[in-house]
Amino acid sequence: MKPGLALASSVVGAVIVALDGTVLTIAQPTLQRDLGASFAQVQWTSTGYLIAVAGLLVFAGRLGDRYGHRRLYAIGMLGFGAASAGIGLAPGIGWVVGLRVVQGVFGALLQPATLGMLRAAYPPDRLRTPIAVRTAAIGVSAAVGPLVGGVLVAGPGWRAVFFLNVVPALVFGLLALAGREPVRAAPVRLDVPGAVLLAVTLGCLVHALVSLRWLALAASVVAGAAFLRHERRTASPLLPRAVAGPALGVLVAASAALSGTLFVSTYTLQYTLGLDPLQSALRCLPLAVLMVGAAPLCAVLLRRVGARRTAVTAMAVLAAGVLTLDRAAGTLALCAGFALLGAGFGTVMVAATHVVVRHSPVESAGVAGGLQQTAMNVGPALGVAVATLLMGHGALVVLAVVAVAGAAASGVLPGRPVSATSADHGRAQGRSPVAERR
Repeated sequence: MKPGLALASSVVGAVIVALDGTVLTIAQPTLQRDLGASFAQVQWTSTGYLIAVAGLLVFAGRLGDRYGHRRLYAIGMLGFGAASAGIGLAPGIGWVVGLRVVQGVFGALLQPATLGMLRAAYPPDRLRTPIAVRTAAIGVSAAVGPLVGGVLVAGPGWRAVFFLNVVPALVFGLLALAGREPVRAAPVRLDVPGAVLLAVTLGCLVHALVSLRWLALAASVVAGAAFLRHERRTASPLLPRAVAGPALGVLVAASAALSGTLFVSTYTLQYTLGLDPLQSALRCLPLAVLMVGAAPLCAVLLRRVGARRTAVTAMAVLAAGVLTLDRAAGTLALCAGFALLGAGFGTVMVAATHVVVRHSPVESAGVAGGLQQTAMNVGPALGVAVATLLMGHGALVVLAVVAVAGAAASGVLPGRPVSATSADHGRAQGRSPVAERR
């Protein structure tokens, strides 16, 4: 796939998934009334989707490595669009929940492919800008999602929220099918037992975090131990050792701090300060604006100072935003806190994702993309769980500590890369490239 088309497809796929989750939150109350559903049933429209996605993302990435990211992207987009149309036509809440799980399966096929295609289409030293563009697009969708959802629910109704995905999914899915997949000289082996164990581990973990079920957490620990034991013994492990683990930890910490803070702040704005949803949304707007602005700036910072300094600083800014919101009451302080959140999260998301994708082998790009997306699903579930347990008892202080832990983890990320010109100059002066790094 040509780089331009790969970038456009990656952006559209990522935006569809991000927008779907954002507008669903706005539509849930109306959906509940229209279908006569209980609160628990409506919650499963989100929980079922999250469990399906979290359990299958990594194996879906490996399928992309094996059969081609373009092909998996096409299947994921077409299936996601078809499931969205089915939800829009669903006669009852049971159909909505079931189709949301189906949508999660196709979303799991789609999401790793959006990063795998970029890794295959761009050389490592040119990945910064495409990843920044993709992150900025996700930020835009986060900003306009509530507005779009509100307009659709107030006008045509909640069903229109799901029809929104159908046309772009169909168009880009068919475009991906029309291309040719390059021939792979050494097909990647599939570790099916490892995939099953990892799916159980992550699915139970997300269920435990979302529903606060200790039995599910225990099942996740047992399955995780069995998965690690299997990975050490198998000849073809599901998780390659080359994937950058610390960067994934940074993504989990950043997304946990952000999502947990937004969860707490929503209640603070509307219940403590007495603001209506529109007034609350306006005070949150700096988050989306700074997230969009930080993404392209991060591409420059990665080139000049490297991932380590960029991510450490960004996580510190994120922690400062959380602590600012913990004390904020006036409009100016609230806007400043949300601006710091957006600047920190937008920057660290690009930096850590760049490390994960760039430092993974091309033959494992799908697994790397799946792990990145898994981190971005587990982190929010963890953050909301922390916020729920500690609401009114220092939740934001704990979330700030989570962000500081992410800053510490960022300290082991790669430093500033040495350009070819610098290396040549070092050799001309009688120094080795290793000495030049020092």
